[in-house]
Amino acid sequence: MTAFKEGDPTTLGRLYGRSQGKPLRAHQQHLVEDLLPRIAVPDEGPVTAERLFGDDRPLHFEIGFGGGEHLAHRADLLPDHGLIGAEPYLNGVAQCLAHVEEGKLANVRLVHGDALQALARVPDGALTMLYLLHPDPWPKNKHAKRRMMNDGPVRMFADKLKPGGEFRFGTDHPVYLRHALMVMRRFTDVFEWQVESRDSWENRPSGWCETRYEHKARTQMGHEVWYFRFRRR
Repeated sequence: MTAFKEGDPTTLGRLYGRSQGKPLRAHQQHLVEDLLPRIAVPDEGPVTAERLFGDDRPLHFEIGFGGGEHLAHRADLLPDHGLIGAEPYLNGVAQCLAHVEEGKLANVRLVHGDALQALARVPDGALTMLYLLHPDPWPKNKHAKRRMMNDGPVRMFADKLKPGGEFRFGTDHPVYLRHALMVMRRFTDVFEWQVESRDSWENRPSGWCETRYEHKARTQMGHEVWYFRFRRR
């Protein structure tokens, strides 16, 4: 089971960053009030495929799904799999709900809140895929402890993935990139980097769609984007 040491900056606890932006539009508010309760992950108890979807299917978990483009894309691509997404930003949750409604996606369940709190309730070895795409970089050194890519969360990622399961990580921030790779080098005993050449991290893998955030980073901000796949040994 996952354990965190007292005083570990990666211990489950405070969420950083905003939880809501501009007011929701009327239909978005309706989705939050009507659709979200119907597909929300329960606040307590184990988070399992059987409990959420009624059968033993491959289970995916996306941490911080933003507007939900990637989560909805994967759910549509893999209708027999179960997709769980966690996002603390209400406006992003509302956007994701619109994708779920439009795509009639019955295989999506959402957490409006802390991803790690929900992930901790997933049984060890239950996940087939785990996604962390463009997390908040917290670029200042004094804020490094707030980054999702730190020893505590990565230990949890390893625990929750089944052998052969895959952890996908993407970023357009060079400081976060260096930090993340430094962290992952401490976990070579449990994660194998799926890399063959520079193309492996400079080009988006098959089945990994471009989100609006990534498109903006690339086209409006001129950022490079890096893609990483790690297999659970």
